[in-house]
Amino acid sequence: MFALQSELRSRLRWAVIRAIYDGLPNFQVCRLEGMGFGPFLRLEELAPDVALIQALKERWYPECHAFLFPWGHMVPTLEDVVRITGLRVDGQAVTGTTYTSYQEPVERLLGLAVRGERSSLVRQTVLQASLGVASARCQTGEGLVEYMDWMTEDARAAMAEEEGDAADRDLRRFLTLVIGKLILGTRGDPVGCRCLPLLEDLSSVGNYAWGAALLAHLFDSLGTSSRETGVAGFFPLLQVWAYYHLPSLGRGVARRRGVVQWTPYIGEDDATQPWVERGRPYFGRDIWLHYFNTVVPLHHRLVARTLGLHQAVVEFSTRQRAWEWPGRSFRGIQQVTDWTVRVREQLDDWERRGKEVVSEATSDEDYFRAYARRYGAQVYKGTRRPLDPEGRISSLEGVLHSTIQQRDDLQAVVNQLRAKLDRAQQMVGGASSSREDPGRSMLEGQLASAVTWAEDALAQLQEREWELRDALARTTTLEAEMAEWREAAKEATRWRQEAAEAAQWRQEAEEAARLCTEAGDLRTQLGEERHRCDMLRSEMKGLERALALVGRSRSAASRSGIPSGSAGHYLTGSFGRRRNEEEARRQERAPEGSETGPRVMAPPSPCPPEGTGESG
Repeated sequence: MFALQSELRSRLRWAVIRAIYDGLPNFQVCRLEGMGFGPFLRLEELAPDVALIQALKERWYPECHAFLFPWGHMVPTLEDVVRITGLRVDGQAVTGTTYTSYQEPVERLLGLAVRGERSSLVRQTVLQASLGVASARCQTGEGLVEYMDWMTEDARAAMAEEEGDAADRDLRRFLTLVIGKLILGTRGDPVGCRCLPLLEDLSSVGNYAWGAALLAHLFDSLGTSSRETGVAGFFPLLQVWAYYHLPSLGRGVARRRGVVQWTPYIGEDDATQPWVERGRPYFGRDIWLHYFNTVVPLHHRLVARTLGLHQAVVEFSTRQRAWEWPGRSFRGIQQVTDWTVRVREQLDDWERRGKEVVSEATSDEDYFRAYARRYGAQVYKGTRRPLDPEGRISSLEGVLHSTIQQRDDLQAVVNQLRAKLDRAQQMVGGASSSREDPGRSMLEGQLASAVTWAEDALAQLQEREWELRDALARTTTLEAEMAEWREAAKEATRWRQEAAEAAQWRQEAEEAARLCTEAGDLRTQLGEERHRCDMLRSEMKGLERALALVGRSRSAASRSGIPSGSAGHYLTGSFGRRRNEEEARRQERAPEGSETGPRVMAPPSPCPPEGTGESG
C-alpha cells in the first residue's frame, strides 16, 4: 500500500510540474535554460522503485556517508549527479542565511502567505494554485494525456505573457516549486522556502551548484531513521545510479517507464553535455557539500577504484558525542544564522574545489582486510549471494579476510589463555597437592577448559578459513572459465551473425543471377523485336517504292497517250503473277497428306476492269 501511495504521489508531482513547465511562455523557458534547469526539467517521469530505495537506505552508513556492500563502499558522486540529472555541480555553494520566519520574503517575492509565523514552509496547493493549477486531481475516466493538457492550458492562462514584475513573480513561484519539491524535496504538502532569498536576483540563480545541493540533501535524507520508509530527497538520482552501477539487480529494465529517458545522459558524448564539462574540475575529489544548514562530506576516496586507483585503507573514528560528528545536519528551527560564517572552513573547502583523491596503495588487500574487520559483522551477516561475478569474488575475499582476522584474534586469546594456564600450573607446583588448594585446582580446570574451548573454536575457524580459500580459488577458476565461455559465446554469436549475413548475401546473389537471366531474355526478345521492326520497315520502304513506281508509270502513260487501262491491266497482271508465285511456294512447303492442294485460279471476271476503254 505504501509503495502504491508513494508512486502515485511521485507521478502526480512530476505531472503537475511538467504541465506547468509546458505552459510557460517561450521567454520564460529560455530563462530557465540559461539558469541551467533546462536538461533537468526535460527529464521524463520515473516511477519510484520503493523496494530498491528502501534496500539501499538500509545499506547506508552515516558515519562515512557511503553504502556498505560485501565488496566494499559505494557512494554517488558529483559526476553521477551531473550525468543523471543534468544539474550544475560547479559554481557557488547553495548557502546563505536562514531565518526563523520567511513570511516577509514569501509575501514580497511570491505574493503568498506563509504557513505559521515561525516556519520556512509554504503549502504546495497554494503555490500550485498561484501558477494556475488549482486542483491536481485526475478525474475518473480521464486519461493522462487529457489530464496533462487541461493542467497545461490552465497554467498557460494564468501566466504573464510579457516580461515584467508579474513574469518574475511567476518564475520565482515555479522555481520555488521545482527546488522545494524535486531538487530539495520535502515530505507531504509543504514546500521549503530556505532558497527563496537566492531567487530574489533571478540573474544570479544560474550561478549556484544546485546539483551539489541535491546530493547533500539526499545524503542527509538517507541518514534518517531506518523506520522511516523512503527518502525525502530526489529519489530518481539514487534509483538510476543503482540501475547503472548495479546492473545485475536486473531492475532497470525497459518496462519501467522513464529509465530509457534517463540513461542517455550517462551514455552521451561529453561534448553534447556542457554541464559535464563545467563540472569536471569537481570530479574525483573529496569535498564538502552545502545546502544551508546541511553540510555533509563527499568521501570520494572511499571509491578510489572508480578512478583506476588501488583502494587504500580509510579509517573513520567514531566520536562519543553526536554533535561533534562532522557532517551532521543542523535540524529544527534555527535562529537567524549565517552559514557562510558558521561553516567557513567547509565553505573554503568547496571554493578550493576540495582535495584530489590519490592513492599509494599497490593492491586492495589491506583495504579488504580492514573493511572486513570494521564492517564484517553488519555487512556479511545474512549475505546470501552477491550480485555479479566481481561481487562474488569480492564478497568471498571480504569474508575470508574477516575470518582471518577472527582467527588471528582468537589465536591471540588462545595464547593468552595458555600462558595463564602455564602460570597457574607453575604456581600450583609439582610438590603441592591439588587437595591442599582446591581454589587453585578449580582455576586450573577452568583455564584448561577455556583453552580447550578456544582451541576448538580456533580449529573451526581454521577449517572455515581453508574452506573459504578453497571456495575462493574455485570461484575464481569458475569465473575465469565462465569468462572464457562468455567470450566463446560471443564468438559463436558473431559466427551465427556472419553465417546469417552470408546466407542473406547468397540469397541476394541468387536473386541478382535470376535478374541477370531475366535481363538477358529481355535483351534477346528486344533484339527479335528490333529485327522484326527492321523487316517491317524494309517492307514499308518496298511498298513506298512500288507506289512511287506506279505514280511515275501513270504519269508516263498520261504523257505518252497510253490509256490508263493498259497500266491497270499491267498492274493487275503483275499482282496476279505475284500471287500465283506465292501460292506455288506455299504448296511446296505444305506437308504430305495436307488438305491444302493446288488451287484453281478463278476465271477472270467477264466484266472488264473499269477504265480500260473497252466498255460502251
